[in-house]
Amino acid sequence: MASEGKDLQLVRQYRQLVEDYEAVDGRIDSLIMSNRGKSEDMSADDRRLYRELARNRSEILNEMRLLERQLNLMEDDAPGAE
Repeated sequence: MASEGKDLQLVRQYRQLVEDYEAVDGRIDSLIMSNRGKSEDMSADDRRLYRELARNRSEILNEMRLLERQLNLMEDDAPGAE
């Protein structure tokens, strides 16, 4: 029973991470599109923001991957699955 509660907590945490990831990814897309789809056209401030958002997105993705392993969501034939 306690294991089910822990799993449910992990699933909720995973879902929140997915929402966070999608929000950050959307901000990155908007930033790129506001610069005509090219990072080369970004101002220095926009490039700093882009790097910060990309770093944040990577950190969220890493957390998602850890939870996937804990929840056994990795498929045997998925890239990176052991």
